[in-house]
Amino acid sequence: MPYRVELKPSVRKELKELPGTVYDRVIACILSLAENPRPYGMKKLTGEDAYRVRVGDHRIIYEIHDDVLLVYVVRIRHRREAY
Repeated sequence: MPYRVELKPSVRKELKELPGTVYDRVIACILSLAENPRPYGMKKLTGEDAYRVRVGDHRIIYEIHDDVLLVYVVRIRHRREAY
């Protein structure tokens, strides 16, 4: 059963600021998290109950709530600002 993907309100603003091709790749990755919230290359963040996945120079930081089948995207940042 696929997970539901929700975006934190600030993530919507971050998405609007991305260049076109990066935006398309990030959206595709976010949508793929519904089918597989733990894709190859995903890393657990130390000190947080969150995960990150790379999309080029950008990072998608998200939480997985298995009990309610939810992926909650909390940040999208360039790699130099992600952590």
